[in-house]
Amino acid sequence: MSMNNHPFHMVEKSPWPLTSSLGMIIMTSGFIKWFHYKNYFMFLLGILIMMLSSYQWWRDVTREATFQGLHSKEVYLNMNWGMILFITSEVFFFLSFFWAYFHASLSPNIEIGSMWPPAGIIPFNPYHIPMLNTIILISSGASITWSHHSLINKNYKQSLISLIITIILGIYFSILQKYEYNDAYFTISDSIYGSTFYMATGFHGMHVLIGTMFLMVCLIRIKSNHFSSNHHFGFEAASWYWHFVDIVWLFLYISIYWWSFN
Repeated sequence: MSMNNHPFHMVEKSPWPLTSSLGMIIMTSGFIKWFHYKNYFMFLLGILIMMLSSYQWWRDVTREATFQGLHSKEVYLNMNWGMILFITSEVFFFLSFFWAYFHASLSPNIEIGSMWPPAGIIPFNPYHIPMLNTIILISSGASITWSHHSLINKNYKQSLISLIITIILGIYFSILQKYEYNDAYFTISDSIYGSTFYMATGFHGMHVLIGTMFLMVCLIRIKSNHFSSNHHFGFEAASWYWHFVDIVWLFLYISIYWWSFN
């Protein structure tokens, strides 16, 4: 590797962007084939290629950051801005669901009975599973902060314990979400209420699963001594993402669960 007269990381040639793109197009094509021909082999093949590509791509990034020392202060700063912009794009992604929800709920039209929730829809009681899920996510936000501060203070044992607590809470949230969906009195095809409810809560649930996997990777990296007290961007990115998921849930709970019920 040649020496550079600048602090930026010039990325080496890598096959993983190409294989990830191929995996993605195979996965989406297989998804359509699954719908039309009930054959999901192509869909599973695409997922497998995506998983293998992602694993090896992130493995290379971990090596560059941890063992090769290629992530200088400038690179670290730029990755921080990249994560901030990514979370900003996610904010607007969820904003579209809230926009659709409030557009339909603040002025319900005659097709849904001129009322909200629409005629025939029995909403969830916000003081049952949704309230428990809110407590779980707020608690997980506290435990991930505990883990982060322990890492900064070089208390790796407490960082591990609190991170394990956060992962358990995230898994528990997903399990309760599944039980809630099983007990629902309406489906995604039941008017605009069902569509907006399942799109918003479903995508949030997907983000919780992704965040939980993100935290699991951080757990493995802490155990492998990949993070130091002043160089742990992977953990910071995961904690920011998790706090974002927490905040989105609070808005979902207040607007979609509590406000619709009352």
